[in-house]
Amino acid sequence: MCVAAIAWKAHPEWRLVSIGNRDEFHERPAAPLARWDNGLIAGKDIRAGGTWLGAGDAGRFALVTNFRVEGYPKPDRASRGDLVTGWLERGELADGAAMNPFNLFVADARTARCITNHPGPQEQLLSAGIHGLSNGPFTTPWPKTRTLSAALDAWLTAGDASFAPLFAALRDATALSGEGPEPRLSSVFIEDPVYGTRCSTVAAIRHDGTGLIVERSFNARGEMTGEQTERLAFTAPSP
Repeated sequence: MCVAAIAWKAHPEWRLVSIGNRDEFHERPAAPLARWDNGLIAGKDIRAGGTWLGAGDAGRFALVTNFRVEGYPKPDRASRGDLVTGWLERGELADGAAMNPFNLFVADARTARCITNHPGPQEQLLSAGIHGLSNGPFTTPWPKTRTLSAALDAWLTAGDASFAPLFAALRDATALSGEGPEPRLSSVFIEDPVYGTRCSTVAAIRHDGTGLIVERSFNARGEMTGEQTERLAFTAPSP
């Protein structure tokens, strides 16, 4: 993922709602959201074998973004997608010290955390509320991160049963000014024939552990090419 807004225990129905876009080079092969043979629900980076976002039957959820730093990424480093699969499969985090810079969000039924390896290892336990994540510091959200977080807040406040407003917010290609990347990468949705938004994902998990993940895929022209839905049925945590 490259921009995400996450509502953690911020609504009486939803334990977790995550909305986000994955931005990547269009030439990098990937498989859409599906249930893997090991039970994970995620898309798949065909080149490295990991994923950028997913959920597992044990009730865990994770997403990762790259952290934009001059001189990175370095091609010889381990895939950051291993952070997500390790958490989903075993509840463990791969050693990220030698990976390219990243921001990582992980949650189980009880807690949610934001983790980064830049400029050094840092971990923050998240309180109930709405949090944003992109390609810069978690503590200094970019304009597009704030814009997406506001859209998620509005959806929760309205009590809308439809995900349509969330996908509309994820499709916003308006260039934004302020701290963050150059104008062509400043929007929530990036339309670019070389590097742009590959998919938009809404994940919603109720307090009882049920929910769903919906993913929309896009081509290099910014056209939607498919939609996948996977339902979740986690075991609700004990009081």
